Amino acid sequence: MSWQTLEDPLYQFIVLVLASAAARFIFGREPAFRLIANFIFFALLTVLLVKHEIAPYTSDMGKAEDLFRRIFVGVAKAVWWIGGAMVLASSVRLFLIFERKPREARLLQDLVVGIIYLGAGLSVVAYVFGAPIGTLIATSGVFAIVLGLALQSTLNDVFSGVALNLGRHYSVGDWIVLEDGVQGRVVETNWRSTHLLNGTNDLVIVPNSALAKARLTNLTSPEEAHGVSLKIRVVPSSPPATIEETMRTVLLSSNAILKSPVPTVSVTGLDSSAIEFELSFRVSGLGEATAARNEVYDLVYRHIKASGLQLASPAGSSLPPAADPPEDAGKHPNSAWRLLNAIPLFSTLTEDEKESLAADMKRLTFRKDALIATQDTSLTSLMVVRRGVAVVERKEGNETIELARIAPGDLFGERGVLMGALEPANIRALTSVVVYEIAKDHLAAIMQERPALAEELGLLLSRRIESEKHHFSAGVSGEASHPTTLTTRIRHLFQIPHSTWS
Repeated sequence: MSWQTLEDPLYQFIVLVLASAAARFIFGREPAFRLIANFIFFALLTVLLVKHEIAPYTSDMGKAEDLFRRIFVGVAKAVWWIGGAMVLASSVRLFLIFERKPREARLLQDLVVGIIYLGAGLSVVAYVFGAPIGTLIATSGVFAIVLGLALQSTLNDVFSGVALNLGRHYSVGDWIVLEDGVQGRVVETNWRSTHLLNGTNDLVIVPNSALAKARLTNLTSPEEAHGVSLKIRVVPSSPPATIEETMRTVLLSSNAILKSPVPTVSVTGLDSSAIEFELSFRVSGLGEATAARNEVYDLVYRHIKASGLQLASPAGSSLPPAADPPEDAGKHPNSAWRLLNAIPLFSTLTEDEKESLAADMKRLTFRKDALIATQDTSLTSLMVVRRGVAVVERKEGNETIELARIAPGDLFGERGVLMGALEPANIRALTSVVVYEIAKDHLAAIMQERPALAEELGLLLSRRIESEKHHFSAGVSGEASHPTTLTTRIRHLFQIPHSTWS
């Protein structure tokens, strides 16, 4: 037999192996191409072996006197089994995705791939070297015991990692808390450990064996929504049912919490010094909990003040409840003056300016479900909510899109007052609502003296326009919502000199 001709199987085999190695070196990082290259190599190698009557699944090594053929057949069989394992392993990496989470499925993929290569190795031993597999496995028991004792800690982590992944106690992206206080978001699971990213953006590496023994709490499973509870203590100056209704109004006015399931209010304690309430609600994810908690606390304060109630001292404290500021003495708690005094927007006004503005404000009341403002109409007065909750809803065809909810101390109508623009949505009362109306002429006169007030209103309008863009496509353009552009338009509309803005 001449080994130098193109028809020589050894020559064809060497060319095929070198071509496959070159292709994997150039394009091997692409999983799809790796699968295609492995499949083509395996298919061509199978054709080559069949053409020369070489059966890789038998232990026949050819004629005894032909040493070169025996070596070639042995190597070709071994490469064929390894090539088949590579095709299966590439398929597993590309297609076997557990619960549509590739990163999370990596450990289980490794386990399947390891079984594939183990099977290929045993096949090479059986069909290339002709060794009895059963005897080999039986005689390797002592070696396996020695190796297992030497790698006891490592194997403990490995099998714990497999058990944790099969048990599905957490997934990549979940936020977990361990019994020793360690907590973080799962960013990776591998054979040895689980990596957590904690609240300070530090990487915490927990061995799988320790994690398997620990009691953990999954804060994002079985769903992303996260529950939050707050304790509020109120001076019992009104019946518990009345104060409970105020707390429900607090939750109704929140923009940061989920509306379904419905938030709840529970009375958890009652004594001569306080009524204690627990406000329970859910947010869309753990990352939203802090913002929602801050908003609800702010709304509690605003609704408590609007209802004439008072927060109680902490349980066990001997301190009396904080009294209202002396400046409020002698003034009606529901007066327009007190409303202006509680809103930071009007903090730059003098007492005389507040008195003058409050005297001109008109009190309006709306029943539940009443329409306060209509979409595509222009409001000519600035409205300040004194009590109750309203919802901003935009109609687009047969669909109703909720843009925001308005609580005591919030303002609306600045779009029409400052720019003469149309309201992008209806404003409807969710509860009985009390608002105070500030006429455009009186507001313009104050802004002439206090240009900072116009600037603050312009910033308020800019933020509102930007937030509305996330809900609907039609609306004010990006240029019109820029604070500088709005400032210029307000200056022209109210004829405020440029020098007073510096």
